Amino acid sequence: MIIEILYFHDCPNYLPAVANVQKALQEERVPAEVRHIEVLDHTQAAATGFLGSPSVRVNGVDVEPTARSATTVGRCCRTYIGWNGAEGAPGVELIREGIRRLASPQKGN
Repeated sequence: MIIEILYFHDCPNYLPAVANVQKALQEERVPAEVRHIEVLDHTQAAATGFLGSPSVRVNGVDVEPTARSATTVGRCCRTYIGWNGAEGAPGVELIREGIRRLASPQKGN
């Protein structure tokens, strides 16, 4: 399984996203290759389908189901709906759900 954390430099929610990914992997007890991908400009954002910083993907699929059909890309901050309202990083449970649903290459949305 490959987990990608896409972000831009100085994103204040990048490190919380990294911590949440690590915690989700520990709680799910699964190994993964975690790739940190810094998105440098709009061209790279468009090429990677970057929905904002930070974005977390499992085997190339965004962990947030409602974002999978999004087409607006760019170097911007991203928000997630969590237990306490809007959050700047995907929560551990959202990442865990993504891992459970997307861990196999044949699985998708």
